[in-house]
Amino acid sequence: MVYSNLDVSEMFVGREAERSSLHTRHLNEQLVRVLKTIGYDVGFTRGEGQYLFDRGGARYLDLLSGFGVFAIGRNHPALRQALKSVLDADLPNLVQMDVSTLAGILAERLLSRVPYLDKVFFANSGTECVEAAIKFARAATGRPGIVSCDHGYHGLTYGSLSLTADNNFRDGFGALLPDCSAVPFNDLGALERALSTRQVAAFIVEPIQGKGVNMPADDFLPGAAALCRRYGTIMVADEIQSGMGRTGKFLAVEHWNVEPDMVLLSKSLSGGHVPVGAVLTRKNIFDKIFNRMDRAVVHGSTFAKNDLAMAAGIATLQVMQAEKLIENAAARGEQLLTALSAMIPRYEMLKDVRGKGLMIGVEFGPPKSFRLKAAWNLLESANKGLFCQLITVPLFKDHKILTQVAGHGSHTVKLLPSLTITADDCNWIERAFDATIAASHQVPGAIWSLGKTLVDNAVRKSA
Repeated sequence: MVYSNLDVSEMFVGREAERSSLHTRHLNEQLVRVLKTIGYDVGFTRGEGQYLFDRGGARYLDLLSGFGVFAIGRNHPALRQALKSVLDADLPNLVQMDVSTLAGILAERLLSRVPYLDKVFFANSGTECVEAAIKFARAATGRPGIVSCDHGYHGLTYGSLSLTADNNFRDGFGALLPDCSAVPFNDLGALERALSTRQVAAFIVEPIQGKGVNMPADDFLPGAAALCRRYGTIMVADEIQSGMGRTGKFLAVEHWNVEPDMVLLSKSLSGGHVPVGAVLTRKNIFDKIFNRMDRAVVHGSTFAKNDLAMAAGIATLQVMQAEKLIENAAARGEQLLTALSAMIPRYEMLKDVRGKGLMIGVEFGPPKSFRLKAAWNLLESANKGLFCQLITVPLFKDHKILTQVAGHGSHTVKLLPSLTITADDCNWIERAFDATIAASHQVPGAIWSLGKTLVDNAVRKSA
């Protein structure tokens, strides 16, 4: 049978105008309402590198990059060619009573970047990697406890959710996984008290916390590694967002010369096309899980080592190396951090700019002047963190820059662009932020008319 008329791209074009109605009827109606409320429902029709194009052909600079998925940009030709080569070769994909050649190649290349680790377990997503890490740590140590950090984010499946310290995600889904606890980020004393019980299998930590772009103190990660060694706890670095060159080094932990026992990767490893995750770990841990032939498949995932996912990972690593994207992330990150930090003395509501490479947080806070304070309090009383929408919405509408806040109730706008951005893109970002922040300090003004609309919407939703 020939499917000559099966052209999915034509389906997209033919029904693109229905995207909101299709989602309202069959998918997430509340997301559609959110997008319409803040004016983000422009209908993107094409993506290329770090840019998006809407129905009218307008070009946007994407500073979300699919929440960090598109490190090498959208629709990279080398990635597309790699995937096409797999499809054209009729490879014997997912022969479950065999081992995958491409998985072996990708594992080899990942471990060459993290030479102190020995083994790789592949999964389909970041949250699956966290679930695997929990299981591996408990099996390897014989201990039940898992410790994470306050304000951390590790995923939304049950084990991962048990380590995600945000009640907006947790409420209504209990009871969660037992023997999970959290300590304050950057508090080595609290961590030692938790680990000294010698009941903790793993300490899982984001080197830089994604929800807020919270930075570790210089001694925190090295100190945590030392405590884990002292008390026999496995240290797990969740690099699902911060890894793969995002911070200007292959792994964020490299900034602090830390070598964890496990590293979790996903998001940009996929190239944005085929989901994939990887748990990199020490051999002595891995061998305690897969310790006999009858336990060779004691943990796994049906689609995890599929050829398209492995090819996506191989191509992504190759593009990053060939185009020196890690070096570009370091250089462009320094450019942005310098430019945005220079604005702090000029704007009283701009409190901090922080990050590494192209993982940057721009934090706002209460002003001191009376007029601005009254306007700030009006927004915050309606919904904590609402002020940041006075930054993100005009950035999108007036400057064609897509970004969002760094978490529920957050006062931080997060920049997480593709590692392909240019110096000119950074100048675009600088000009847009400068103009938008300046406008937010003009009361009354057009931005504060938007604020009144957002407050009215918040009041209606709570009524």
